Amino acid sequence: MTVIETRLTPDRLEELESLARRLRRTVLIMTTEAGSGHPTSSLSAVEIMVALYFGGLLRYDPARPDWPDRDRFILSKGHAAPILYAVLAEAGYFAKDLLRTLRKLGSPLEGHPNMRRLPGVEASTGSLGQGLSIGLGHALAARLDGRDYHVFVLLGDGEIEEGQVWEAAMAAAHWRVSNLVAIVDHNGYQQTGPVAAVTDPREYAMKWRAFGWHVEEVNGHDLEAVHEVLRFARAYRDGPVCIIAHTVKGKGVSFLERDFTWHGRAVPRDRLERALEELA
Repeated sequence: MTVIETRLTPDRLEELESLARRLRRTVLIMTTEAGSGHPTSSLSAVEIMVALYFGGLLRYDPARPDWPDRDRFILSKGHAAPILYAVLAEAGYFAKDLLRTLRKLGSPLEGHPNMRRLPGVEASTGSLGQGLSIGLGHALAARLDGRDYHVFVLLGDGEIEEGQVWEAAMAAAHWRVSNLVAIVDHNGYQQTGPVAAVTDPREYAMKWRAFGWHVEEVNGHDLEAVHEVLRFARAYRDGPVCIIAHTVKGKGVSFLERDFTWHGRAVPRDRLERALEELA
């Protein structure tokens, strides 16, 4: 895929917004069919994923998943695997029919991404806090190998309570790794409640800057704004970039939004139709 260095046209933006709605529906159908999973954590990240994979910002080739010059996307918040799987299927890495096997015995679509079983998955994640370290390793490998690929790592706001995240952040700034972009999906909630009960979200930008990163903040559901800030991050050449995307957990479905008790729960079949109607 060729990297697009221009802004989205109105027609292209409308097309991507339609795709975002379709992917949200896919996530709900997959997780309801499985009877488990993390739909709300997936729904908050949809626009980020759409902008990256279908806005021309991520260089990849589904026919060559091991292409050495591909960009890397690492889903550090691995429990949001349903949106990653939906995107990879839409991008052509595997048949969409496979999506209905999510979390079923023998399926490569495990509850958390497994790079040994599914093309397009760059890292086996799920134990939170490890993705940025993995991404830093990829970014430094590009420097050693003389390649120009970028690495994008999507983290949860609850996840950045992990100390390993800040060890990686400190090292990335020290080595001025300009091909590494961290995206914080700041949806305000973790498994057991609001992140504000544990850390102060108002300090996120300040903390990343203190660790030596360039920081941008964006409405994570404004697809045009997300695309623009990711385009900027890709072009930035003075060290690593952190994008704090302000999102809504369960975005698009009224009874899921901001209700943390849906974390790790699929929408039951008797409520699926209502949820899908809201995404029509």
